[in-house]
Amino acid sequence: MLAIFATLLNFSSMGAAAAARTARTSWTGVVTYVVDGDTVRIQRPKGSKPVSVRIDGIDAPEICQPGGTAARDALKRRVLGKPVVVQSKARDNYGRLVARIVFDQQDQGGWLVAQGLAWSYRYRNNAGPYAAQQGRAQKARLGMFSPVYAAAPVYPAEFRKKHGSCYARYR
Repeated sequence: MLAIFATLLNFSSMGAAAAARTARTSWTGVVTYVVDGDTVRIQRPKGSKPVSVRIDGIDAPEICQPGGTAARDALKRRVLGKPVVVQSKARDNYGRLVARIVFDQQDQGGWLVAQGLAWSYRYRNNAGPYAAQQGRAQKARLGMFSPVYAAAPVYPAEFRKKHGSCYARYR
């Protein structure tokens, strides 16, 4: 319910025409660039420039935080140069399309969380759409939950509050 409310708020701030263009559409394209563990650029067929897409329902570690480059690199190995189905939902505050990305009939947000490479995006008291996958990854000590990392993983929003954004250093 909160996710629907947040989406409606986002739509109202975008304007009716922009909301209509992004409301639950599905299209195919090829991943041309992997920015980080939860953002890619996808070229539409016959499209002009690639579309920046934020994977819906997840939050990967910041690129400069432990696990950040591992998430980006795993996503890159998995989808770069490959055709994907994009199921768009809305636009975020940065103008990126927020969408579910499906490769080889598998939801990539769920795959990243199941590998311990991203968090299920939580909002207030909602554990997010991939809470079960995250719980299994934590229990199995996969990815960022592995003892390989000296410190316990920190949710990206908490990391940004403490350290600020590190994205500009890695463009």
